[in-house]
Amino acid sequence: MLPFRRFERSTTLFVGLVMLSFLIATFDVRSDGTGLGAMMRTGAQSLFAPVQQLATAVTRPVAGFIDGISNIAGLRDELEATRAENDLLRQQLLDVQSTENRLTELERILDLEPPIDAATVAARISSLAPTEFDHIRWIDRGTEDGIALGQAVIDEDGLVGRIDFVADRSARVRLITDPRSGVGVRDLGTNETGWIEGRGAGPLELKMFSTTKPVQEGDRLVTDGTRFPPGIPVGIITESAEAVAGFALITSVDPAINLAELDFVKVVVGWSPLDAVVDPDTGEVVDVPLAPVTVE
Repeated sequence: MLPFRRFERSTTLFVGLVMLSFLIATFDVRSDGTGLGAMMRTGAQSLFAPVQQLATAVTRPVAGFIDGISNIAGLRDELEATRAENDLLRQQLLDVQSTENRLTELERILDLEPPIDAATVAARISSLAPTEFDHIRWIDRGTEDGIALGQAVIDEDGLVGRIDFVADRSARVRLITDPRSGVGVRDLGTNETGWIEGRGAGPLELKMFSTTKPVQEGDRLVTDGTRFPPGIPVGIITESAEAVAGFALITSVDPAINLAELDFVKVVVGWSPLDAVVDPDTGEVVDVPLAPVTVE
């Protein structure tokens, strides 16, 4: 019985509220906005206005916070898109600068003429040595382009090395920094000749066996024409030295070339290295210095 009574009470209350609402609406319509309905409506508005204002004051910051989160997410996406675009533009700029640098170097190489009137072939470094202990470079020219064993390789700064292995479309350059390399040189300061050997990653080593004149820091050395075309810059003496009776003058030399920047080179194909020594087993050029002359 208890649930049924609750139902009767709820139904009675609901019906009563509906009838009351209907009566109020009827009075409000008939009174043309001036009757009891108007007064109750005005009173209800006055009663609930502060509640509505309070609810608005409470919910507005929440809504603003939610909108702010949405805006932050959108701004983050825009920022990521802008960063990606900047990275792309930066990479494109680097590519353009790299291309410009290569074109500039290629122009310098193409304009480069050896000290003697000899034909040359422009080439590009195609690969490096497998390890830092191998002082070699590979170029993209070979026998089909007139490249042969023993030919000198130069760039705009000076002597790079010598061709010591050649295939149809590629060749290997033995750098002057290689301990197996040797170059006959002339000191432009004293006009005397000597021999330079590579020492790996360090500076070159100059040996002068029969000189009687001291060499000075800053003296420029060029090829003397015995194994390479004459007059090609090789390096600059970094330490002054004097000859001692019975001993060779030995000092260090900075190479004229910058190995880290090697890209385009020229091979001197119009000058014959008649004294190039070729190893019969490997087919490679072996640099053998001239017989030293000991000062008695």
